[in-house]
Amino acid sequence: MKTTKRFEEKNIRKLTKMGGGFSYGITIPVDVIRRFKWRERQKLELIIDEKNQTIKIKDWPARNAKRA
Repeated sequence: MKTTKRFEEKNIRKLTKMGGGFSYGITIPVDVIRRFKWRERQKLELIIDEKNQTIKIKDWPARNAKRA
């Protein structure tokens, strides 16, 4: 029988070394990717808040899109 993660544990992720230790990666649950309609190799923007030690990920603005 396959065990399922508890709701609290579902969004706990591990930081993993990639590319010989020069990069790190975090997996994002597939349901989140589908909800945001992201695709493979899509450009995403990282917003880093060092004060609160948080990272936000959002869609890269299109070249012709107007910025607010």
